[in-house]
Amino acid sequence: MIKFAPMNKNFSLPQFFRVLTLGCALLWLDGCYYDNEEDLYFTTQLDCSTVEATFGTNVQAIINSKCAIAGCHNSSGAGGTVLTTYANVKLKADRINQRAVKDKTMPPGGGMSAEQLKILSCWISNGAPQ
Repeated sequence: MIKFAPMNKNFSLPQFFRVLTLGCALLWLDGCYYDNEEDLYFTTQLDCSTVEATFGTNVQAIINSKCAIAGCHNSSGAGGTVLTTYANVKLKADRINQRAVKDKTMPPGGGMSAEQLKILSCWISNGAPQ
């Protein structure tokens, strides 16, 4: 038989179990999060058959409004990256895919809509057509 011998005589066995239960509940709740696998790992395949994604049609507008703005990737070239021409954007397509589409760390201070991300992803997947 195991005996409970509290260090403090004023600390009873029911109090011990209440504290233990509360501690376990807090640890369990701390481990919960609401992200889903698609958001975390971008594992689902997009259906690009219905998306017209070319630089001139819609990608350039996204880049101009979200990336090539003052203080970012316009002619000042934050981080040495200028995204003002098709050639520059195509050259950085893999990096755009990683930072904007997968990691969602670009643009800072406000992400892109799901539709914009789909357009960029399909454009890159289809070889970044002009």
